[in-house]
Amino acid sequence: MNIDLSHFFEQFEGLEADNIGQWPKVAKITLAIFLAIVVFVLGYFFLISDKITQLDRFVAEEVSLKSQYQAKYHAVANLELFEQQMKEAEALFANQLRRLPESHETPGLLDDITFVGTTSGLKFVKLNWQPEITREIYIELPIDIEVVGSYHEFGNFVSQIAGLPRIVTLHDFDVNMKKTANGLLSLKLQAKTYRYREAEAK
Repeated sequence: MNIDLSHFFEQFEGLEADNIGQWPKVAKITLAIFLAIVVFVLGYFFLISDKITQLDRFVAEEVSLKSQYQAKYHAVANLELFEQQMKEAEALFANQLRRLPESHETPGLLDDITFVGTTSGLKFVKLNWQPEITREIYIELPIDIEVVGSYHEFGNFVSQIAGLPRIVTLHDFDVNMKKTANGLLSLKLQAKTYRYREAEAK
């Protein structure tokens, strides 16, 4: 089926821009559609596209604000619980700090370890402070220990060290299976106690 568009295009011949009122109806409609498309395209790029970008930004900001609101609402709703947990954590921290020896107490710690060892039936071969190791918020005070005794006495010694009022941790156990002349075993280990750096600074 052939469509003859020659009559349609004839209506656009000889048109003058100064005399639009005299244009054929088809030409006026075509011009109106063309202008409408131009206005729409220009309006989209110069007005609507910026508004869409701004809208997307506002939507993203709304999501972020809602998330912040929910987090703050949760914090406020549980404020009393958080305050109670904070008090408990502070009390626990203060209690642990009290268990750390202060500078003037560290020499007495050797006496405590010696007492615990001798009452457990052990004989001390070595009990020496090692150089301090500075950490971020505390100072490590290592002690090299070497004792002679039986397995049962070693276990009793370790148990009593754990019960000392000051925090002492035991590391690097080395039990020499070869018995000494009197039939006892040799145990080497390192004990560590700690000092709080902030208290040291004060």
